[in-house]
Amino acid sequence: MIDYRIDRGSGVPAYVQIVEQTERALRMGFLKVGDKLPTAKEVVAATAINPNTVLRAYRDMEQAGLVELRRGLGTFVTRSLARPGAQDDSPLRREVTDWVARARAEGLERADVLALVTAALDAHDNEHDNEHDSPAPGDRGRKKEDA
Repeated sequence: MIDYRIDRGSGVPAYVQIVEQTERALRMGFLKVGDKLPTAKEVVAATAINPNTVLRAYRDMEQAGLVELRRGLGTFVTRSLARPGAQDDSPLRREVTDWVARARAEGLERADVLALVTAALDAHDNEHDNEHDSPAPGDRGRKKEDA
């Protein structure tokens, strides 16, 4: 079962943190289809947030098709977000885990690591976008109207 942690100093609303943590657990394969989420009462006891906040997060996830609220039974995962490479036993996951350990050993804080990963993803996405924007080899020098 997932344990939610609310960072009150992050500026991110608590219900969004619950949704993001659930999505992350779904992507990593920690939560699987059929798994039961903690009850609102359990989340409130663990995090000291308002029950309506938990219910809002669960409703948002239900609207997104990630969970199903079953009256009297609880909230259950209905869809996985896991992709190959994200599982605990994947080589890619081990490489990332090793890289994060090295980054932390070098003194980088969580925000530094996230900034590095975000910058690398942005650079990759920009390169990938530019590959699609450049003209095909036979189209160089031709105007769009001529193509």
